[in-house]
Amino acid sequence: MTETTQRRNTATGTGQQDGGTASQGRRGDGTAPPEARGSTAVADVVVAKIAGMAAREIPEVHNLGGGMTRAFGAVRQRVPGGGSGVTQGVKVEVGERQAAVDLDVVVEYGAAIADTAADVRTNVINAVERMTGLEVVEVNIAVGDVHLPDEEEDEGESGQEGRRVA
Repeated sequence: MTETTQRRNTATGTGQQDGGTASQGRRGDGTAPPEARGSTAVADVVVAKIAGMAAREIPEVHNLGGGMTRAFGAVRQRVPGGGSGVTQGVKVEVGERQAAVDLDVVVEYGAAIADTAADVRTNVINAVERMTGLEVVEVNIAVGDVHLPDEEEDEGESGQEGRRVA
């Protein structure tokens, strides 16, 4: 954020010193290239959503987030206005030109974890770099669980827990 402010101040200072050169560039006469006519800031939540969606595109990824994170996410989804949980299990650090992503992943039983992690990493890097223009310096993946075929999708959603006490 500091560099963006400094670049703006430098550009403004340069335009004032040489008699309005910067104002001519704003009129569209082509003196300044389009990429130098402003700045773009990408919010952390934007990168987190892109990374979460890209990770979920890999078929061997069952879900994102640890056990407690998934439990809170299930409750949050039931509350009106609670959100979709796309960023569940995703943490990002975003700078001006670079981003780092941490993912907590639940993989399907039988999937090769190393291959799945490589696929997730590649897909996340490609999606974030393509959509934001940021360089992804690292994608750290923590496999916190394996989803077994006979496990229920969301524990407690079947309504059986509410009927234990008569």
